[in-house]
Amino acid sequence: MRFKQPKNKMNLPSIYMKITNYQLIKYFSIVFICLAILGVGTSSSVFAQTGEELFNQRCTQCHQIHVDGTGPKLYEAQKRWTDAGEGELIIEWVQNNSALRASGKSKRANKIFTDWKGSVMNTFTDLSKDQVKSILTYVDSQKPGGDAKGKDGAAAVADGEEAKDKEEGSGWLWYILGTIFITVILSVSGVRRQLKIVTSESPQQERLTYFEEFREWCWKYRKYVGIVSLVLVLSVLVTLFKTLGNINVMEGYQPSQPIAFPHSVHAGINGIDCKYCHSSVTKSKSAGIPSVNVCMNCHKHISGAGKPYEAEVKKIYAAAGWDPGAKAYTNKTSPIVWNKVHVLPDHVYFNHSQHVVAGGLDCKQCHGDMTKMKEAVKVQSTAELNEVEGNLKLSKPTLTMGWCIECHGKYQINLGDGKNKYYEEIHARLKKEKGQKTYKRHLNDNKGVSVAELGGWECAKCHY
Repeated sequence: MRFKQPKNKMNLPSIYMKITNYQLIKYFSIVFICLAILGVGTSSSVFAQTGEELFNQRCTQCHQIHVDGTGPKLYEAQKRWTDAGEGELIIEWVQNNSALRASGKSKRANKIFTDWKGSVMNTFTDLSKDQVKSILTYVDSQKPGGDAKGKDGAAAVADGEEAKDKEEGSGWLWYILGTIFITVILSVSGVRRQLKIVTSESPQQERLTYFEEFREWCWKYRKYVGIVSLVLVLSVLVTLFKTLGNINVMEGYQPSQPIAFPHSVHAGINGIDCKYCHSSVTKSKSAGIPSVNVCMNCHKHISGAGKPYEAEVKKIYAAAGWDPGAKAYTNKTSPIVWNKVHVLPDHVYFNHSQHVVAGGLDCKQCHGDMTKMKEAVKVQSTAELNEVEGNLKLSKPTLTMGWCIECHGKYQINLGDGKNKYYEEIHARLKKEKGQKTYKRHLNDNKGVSVAELGGWECAKCHY
């Protein structure tokens, strides 16, 4: 007896369905491979951009790619270390060259230190191994002669901005991936719908539109659709309110400046006191921006000739009208227009002298450790400020009302040292009125007197 091959509901041989499923799996495999290739390409591009961005931010002040500058050229640095048998140690060299030399496990590190006459390289302990590799990979990918003319400070800043623009411009890749993803979904949906029509016994199935089919599916699984819809609505509301809460949050704001001014060189290496340039910080509401004459006090004698920052010094000479060759003023000046970094709303009052003199606040509490600031000044984030040794740890975003209130609530006033007459007077008046609940609370919390307890939370203190 011969057996007939079983058929499905539509009287089609089962082999038809097997072939269709095989084709579907093949189709999915091709799409997956394409998306994987695009993903790898995108990640490689981001990796390269990260290396370029880090190079422009961290390295260009001292190093050039193909020409020796303040430090040795970086092109094929990995190869030179590998040829010396210390290929892996170049990572440690970049992160902390002093520690590597002190460990005694690298002869090349000591040789570089000797060849460059004891010039100490900055440490970059915050850079991960992958980040250092991305910098070196970017450097080696540049063709010889790309920076033969050298890069001064202004070029470094321009390159940093160009890298940022490139990073922002890479967003179109996500649009392409999104378009491909949507196309795949629609294609798969079409294949699924056709298979469903073929295998369905109902003649009505062919006349259903996509919307009608979707509505039927939603009603069938209404319980789960309702739960998912509720979660999505709540997620949208939470995202909306978080977005509204970030309006005017300025953390990380860093406008470009006409002159690349490295605080790490002036305040760090040369030890110039902040008040030398910002002379009104103890006397005025504003800390003040130094005039070009203050710059000329030093740069009359420091021209930077032959150094990467020579072009930046020339900008100072142009602003002051100084002829370095004749060593005389030409009376042809060109004012420097600095871009304001820390911008407060018009209804907010802030006085530098009150915080620095009366409050005894260190500049680093709000501005960070400027002795290590290589780039242009920016609004430091709370996380960056909390990493500075000696800073009061806060949690609210920088330059927000919550940030100020939190600081006023935690910061304790130094009383009894005879240096703070402003708060001594307030404290003395509180002592005369011991019946006040406020004063009793000051005495019972076993802590010092905070700014808030002396009126630092009154609205009129900060708002006009």
